[in-house]
Parts: sequence; C-alpha cells; structure tokens
Amino acid sequence: MRKTLIGTLTASALTLSAGAALADEHAIKVGTVAGPETDVMKVAAEIAEREHGLEVEIIEFTDYVTPNAALADGSLDANAYQHEPYMRSMVEDRGYDFAIAGYTFVYPIGAYSAKYDSIEELPEGATIALPNDPSNEGRALILMHNEGLLTLQDPTFLEATPLDIAENPHDFEFREIEAAQLPRVLPDVDMAFINNTFAQPAGLSLDDALIKEGAESPYVNLIAVRGGDEEREDIQQLVEAYQSEEVEAKASELFGPQAVPGWK
Repeated sequence: MRKTLIGTLTASALTLSAGAALADEHAIKVGTVAGPETDVMKVAAEIAEREHGLEVEIIEFTDYVTPNAALADGSLDANAYQHEPYMRSMVEDRGYDFAIAGYTFVYPIGAYSAKYDSIEELPEGATIALPNDPSNEGRALILMHNEGLLTLQDPTFLEATPLDIAENPHDFEFREIEAAQLPRVLPDVDMAFINNTFAQPAGLSLDDALIKEGAESPYVNLIAVRGGDEEREDIQQLVEAYQSEEVEAKASELFGPQAVPGWK
C-alpha cells in the first residue's frame, strides 16, 4: 500500500510539474512605452489570457531605444510602441533582425505651443523642438514642409534632419530633444512636435495642435518580433487579442479619434 501510494503521489507530482511547465511555456513578454498605450496593451493581455490561456507579461520602458535592444537580446518576445519607418531605421542602423507580427494604431504626431494659438503667430527665428529619433524627426520636418514653413531637399526622405532643409525662410532654430522630454521643454520653446505617446499623458490634446497628421498617416504602429517569430502561435494569439473590438474601444476611451486602427 505504501509503495503504491508513493508511486501514485510521485506520478501526480510529475503530472502537476509537467502541467506547470507547459503553463510557463505559454507565456510571453511584451515591451511597451509607459503611458496610455500600456493601458491598451493590458486589455489585449486580458483577452489573450481569457481566450487562449496566454500569459502576457508587460514590461514598461520610458524611451524608444531600449525596447528594441531588449527584443534583440531576447529579453522580450515582442514589443508594441513603434511605427514601421522607425523600426526600419533601427534595423538598418543596428543590424537587428526584426519582423512585423501585426499592426496596432496610428497615433498622429502634433506640433504644440504653450505661447501661440496658431502657426501664423509664430515669430521669425522661433525655436522649434523636434524628436531626436531618426524617423520622428523626419516626420515632423515633412509636416513643416507640407505646411509651407520650410522646404526640404527631398520631402519624401523619412529620416530628414535640419541638415536636409533647403530653405528656411523664417530662420527657425531647431532643438533636437529626446521624445519623452519634449512635453517638459514645451514652455521653453516656441513650438514642439510631440508624439501622442507622450502628449496625451502630459494633458495635450491633438485638437489643440498647431499642426497635426491626418488619419492617412503612413506611420502605423506595430507589434515587432524577432525575424522568424511572426508566425509563432503565441505571437499570433497576442495579435488577434490586440486587433479586437475591446482594444479598439479602450483606445477610443483613452485617445478618442487620435487612435486610428491600423489593421482595418
């Protein structure tokens, strides 16, 4: 009896252990940038667990560079915070092997001012703050070009910098600032281009932006993974959970019309 009991208990323990291991395997780590976009991902994580038994651990970051480094070194299974032009620039600059697993939302960038209510009020020689990451800086300069505020040598070049300005008739001065710091420097400049990731938590509404992108923006955010992982079952379960009506409703609650579903 004793041997039988021990054998039964051992078998049960092995079964439980194997079950725990399988449960642990059905878990992924996803990087986001701290703020409302993380709150959107939390809804996707709840759906993934409810519908697929997938445990999604969300790792929050405060900058645009570290989440890609963490994905590349295997600390993350995926990240969801960047648009394709930015990802492509990081791949080119750092040699990352990344792929797109699915699309999330377009979060239009806007130009904000704490001093002026319209573009027409900007003085000659105004100081303009730009995000210093390659694609978002070009994104801001292209918007200025489209508004007739300056002329770029090539308005289709997505990684333009102030060095690519052909004509600057208003003698604007440019300050290149880390994206997360732009809301803080807004009082010290005449205008700043701020991504919605950081504008919304700072109480800035796209409705108040002096310049803003429309829904036709090509800068659709995405879920990035390492090359070859885009068809993994758990990754696709996350994508399916994200591209849901519940997530869309949460984004609408947090961002209003400033979050445009990029998968439709």
